[in-house]
Amino acid sequence: MILDVLKCHGAGNDFPLIDARSLDLGDADWARVARTLSDRAGPVGGDGLLLLTNGSGDCAFGMTMLNPDGTEAETCLNGLRCVARAGFEATGLAAADARLATSVSTVATAEPLAPGVYTVEERAGPADLSPASWPLHGVGDRLVDAPVPMLSPDWRFTAVAMPNPHLVHFADALDEAELVRIGLICEAAPPWLPNRANVSVAVPDGAGGLFVRTHERGAGLTDACGSAVAASAVAAGLTGRIPFGTIIPVRTRGGPMRARAAADGRVTLWGNATWVWRGAVELDDALKRVLDVRVAETYRNEAADWERARGADRP
Repeated sequence: MILDVLKCHGAGNDFPLIDARSLDLGDADWARVARTLSDRAGPVGGDGLLLLTNGSGDCAFGMTMLNPDGTEAETCLNGLRCVARAGFEATGLAAADARLATSVSTVATAEPLAPGVYTVEERAGPADLSPASWPLHGVGDRLVDAPVPMLSPDWRFTAVAMPNPHLVHFADALDEAELVRIGLICEAAPPWLPNRANVSVAVPDGAGGLFVRTHERGAGLTDACGSAVAASAVAAGLTGRIPFGTIIPVRTRGGPMRARAAADGRVTLWGNATWVWRGAVELDDALKRVLDVRVAETYRNEAADWERARGADRP
């Protein structure tokens, strides 16, 4: 099978993206494609697979995001910006509603974060603040800046679903080893957290901004996670660290974003959608091995513009 693939990234969260609107593959086949193309040891690699899908109702198009392990994510806001850009190019629109797995997000082109950086505004939420809906057992109806004894005696978490589940811990400094340890506990899907969760550390920078580092469900540590940034903005408001309605400069390992959480749990994010290369990828009949990659076009200027923006804001 030969697939037309666009390699792209949002804040360093990189993905192969496929226009799947006219492709007829079942869920199991797409899961195999996701595992094969996302494999970091292979010639494509990524933090998952993005699919541009057909719209329905008031939605001009949709997005499916498959994790590197082949499971489907409820959302991926860094990936959504890339799918939105592809959707705009396919439809000629500059703003639209996009259908996600369990929700709808409004997306629109926006003023560039930096010169030459294609930027998308996206709106998500309202956030779900009930851990029981994940489910996360044993923590009550709401978890705000409180311990989860099964994870750590010291870290305090705020539970926010965007709609994918996030546990956010605020700290003065990043302890990445502890983040990974806790993330792996969640990734093991213990009985009290059967659907797993994303875990983030949010570090206030003293100037009204945040640095966010995330262990993602189904992917592990990534350079950035858009829904984690959204969840961190909500958590900052819930814990009184940053007032709701404030535009928050957010730094990640992958680059800068901006976020604004409202008191009703709705979040607006601004971030890049950068093209890297476009080409054809040939897979074997079992969809388990990449046979060939033929790059037709590279986007060196976009990559250079993003690296300049990232360098100016590098944590």
